[in-house]
Amino acid sequence: MQFTDIAFDIEKVRQDFPILHQKVHGKPLVYFDNAATSQKPKTVIEALTTYYEATNANIHRGAHYLAAKATEEYEQTREAIRDFLNAQSTQEIIFVRGVTEAINLIASTYGRANVQAGDEIILSTMEHHSNIVPWQLLAAEKGAHIRVIPLNEHGELQMEEYQKLLSPRTKIVSIVHASNALGTINPIKEMAAMAHAVGAIFVADGAQASVHLPLDVQDLDCDFYAFSGHKVYAPTGIGALYGKKALLEAMPPYHGGGEMIKDVSFEHTTYNELPFKFEAGTPNIADAIAFRNALEYVSSFGKANIAHYEHQLLQYATEQMLQIEGLRIVGTAAQKVSVISFVVDGCHPNDIGTLLDTDGIAIRTGHHCTQPLMDSLGISGTARISFAMYNTKDEVDIAVRSLQKTLKMLR
Repeated sequence: MQFTDIAFDIEKVRQDFPILHQKVHGKPLVYFDNAATSQKPKTVIEALTTYYEATNANIHRGAHYLAAKATEEYEQTREAIRDFLNAQSTQEIIFVRGVTEAINLIASTYGRANVQAGDEIILSTMEHHSNIVPWQLLAAEKGAHIRVIPLNEHGELQMEEYQKLLSPRTKIVSIVHASNALGTINPIKEMAAMAHAVGAIFVADGAQASVHLPLDVQDLDCDFYAFSGHKVYAPTGIGALYGKKALLEAMPPYHGGGEMIKDVSFEHTTYNELPFKFEAGTPNIADAIAFRNALEYVSSFGKANIAHYEHQLLQYATEQMLQIEGLRIVGTAAQKVSVISFVVDGCHPNDIGTLLDTDGIAIRTGHHCTQPLMDSLGISGTARISFAMYNTKDEVDIAVRSLQKTLKMLR
């Protein structure tokens, strides 16, 4: 296939990512593990250095110049996230370490306050462990029950079964926007409306979708939307949780400590206003500031342009890989982000990944933190390649040739 209408210079983009220009085991690095974490452009790396060299101070509390400068830059990121998600207000944007912490926050605050014995929480078969275990902990504590939406043979949610699971007992529906293991994009706008029809709230795990799909939380009408910075070219250990203001105001705090309070005595504490009620202690200031640089970097190319290019890579790689005898792609949904999981007859995924690494090709193997999904598919795991805006058609060709060579060795 021909790559058409590329709206940016891919070689220029690659120059922005220093880590790509190295050799692994004597071979040029081909980084195809982007669903696990993306690499960082120079603008993000430089933002970290600049903060520690020129701005380092605690925020929201100091009266001096550096504290004011750090606070301003930190809050500029909150506004950038609000814009990235099209939230109504920065009061609806909570800084977290990532999606894992965001879902734990919701389960521990909204969940504990609103879920009772006999209530039900709906998840899907394709959920990441971070969108399963916090709900299991809540269900065990409250005597609630977890219900699971099954998949069809393409790795898509069976929406008619979802409809059957919904009832007045449903209190929370928490679904991944795009699967890290299958690439499937779920219809979360429709699913949120269906949840609301029975009085439930809808939580969206946006870890994979945030870097690939246009986002408008007002249009999606989800009650909570979480994403991790490190998937969208920002540093690790930083992310954001969007929540509807009325819900956040009614929820109790998650952590106690400095910043999340207005007044403290041994008899009584008054909590701070949103969003600070949920941000106890000194936060991850440097990475939060660099987060804005990452979002601005993505926006400078346009998400639609990036998504179009990545989709072409996905199509091309799919065509090439399907020509390999014995290879089966796991997850063939009509709507996918740029993820290809696969298995090969007679070959263990870990062996495939190890041998590809000797050619400098980084992929992910295993269950991808989706063990219930793998169990439902009757497999222990897959090999997974996942694309970012800096990957190329030539890299796909290199990986396919290496894969063909690897499979000859393993069979």
